[in-house]
Amino acid sequence: MLELARDLLPLLESGVPVAAVTVTRVARSAPRGPGATMAVTADGRVIGSISGGCVEGDAVLLAHHARLTGRPQAARLGFSDDAAHAAGLACGGSVDVIAYPVSAEDHVIGSLEAAAAGRGVTIGIVLSGASAGQAMDERMLRLAVAADTLAPAIGARDSRVLPGACEGHDVLAISSAPRPRLLLLGAGEHAAALCRVATAAGFAVEVCDVWPTLVTRERFPDAVRLVAELPQVYLAGLEPEALDTRSAICVLTHDERVDVPSLEAALALPVGFVGAMGARATVARRDELLRERGVPEDDLARLHAPLGLDLGGSTPEETAVSVLAEIIAARHGGSGAALRERSGPLHRRASTGAPPAAPDVDASPAAPVEVAARSCAASIVPFPAGATGAS
Repeated sequence: MLELARDLLPLLESGVPVAAVTVTRVARSAPRGPGATMAVTADGRVIGSISGGCVEGDAVLLAHHARLTGRPQAARLGFSDDAAHAAGLACGGSVDVIAYPVSAEDHVIGSLEAAAAGRGVTIGIVLSGASAGQAMDERMLRLAVAADTLAPAIGARDSRVLPGACEGHDVLAISSAPRPRLLLLGAGEHAAALCRVATAAGFAVEVCDVWPTLVTRERFPDAVRLVAELPQVYLAGLEPEALDTRSAICVLTHDERVDVPSLEAALALPVGFVGAMGARATVARRDELLRERGVPEDDLARLHAPLGLDLGGSTPEETAVSVLAEIIAARHGGSGAALRERSGPLHRRASTGAPPAAPDVDASPAAPVEVAARSCAASIVPFPAGATGAS
């Protein structure tokens, strides 16, 4: 729901009735994970997506049902792989979802405002029992959920099921994280291209260079911050608590007088990725100079240099794609290999906890199933009371 904050806020504040459908669990092949949300208004406006595929129509029906009745409803949307292929659909698998009216209460509005402003925030959606479909903000979650259960979800700002978290009923924690930071040290053409590509991919890009004539808004219109300073001085002034494992630093100055102290400072920060451009001979010499400055071998092993994946391109734009691909692969544990050369699931997702229990609500299947048979052929299978998600 938080991903739709900018669209939902004006609707809720103006009193427009809205219902949402949120993914609680994924089985087999599905492009979006738990927490993905679609919202539907009374006049049929659809905001967001839960799969981008054949279950969207049935999700809209569920949302209208929840809005009209005022009651949440859990369902399983999708196909077995065999049935999907027989129907001529490209996707298999299924998603468990909960449809619920979206409340305009203060704690919901406050959470949406935080997400729209780009701040880290977590809310919970109760998945079963008398409170099914109700939203809990972080304050409510901290009061209801054991700290050792809640802390990993808030710390990682990801979406996961918290088993039995609310009076014995499961809660789906949904998080919105600030944009990951990408710090570019050096403001040449490769930096300008990487700033454009990384911004489009959702990074908040900051650029630092010792030359003020290079660090200009004309060259870096998408950067959130431009700094004319020695890069190592700029890094020394950063607040470590504002960095995390999603943060990345790329040294692009091509000058060992700047590269070496910059890398020494970067490797001491709590970031998930540090990389540097340079030919192999340059990389080898830089490593020796860093050792001479006392940089530990464990830190040197973290350094991605030469920077980028082997894509074969050479223009600044192609190089930027190569660099960004390595940053993303490093964050998610990807191999960088072509998908056709690998086996197993296409989408890597962290465990979201135990399978969610179904809401203890009236899940009469008649109307949704009747209409679903005429829609895109994805099956709506309401959970019986007390059932769990798909195995």
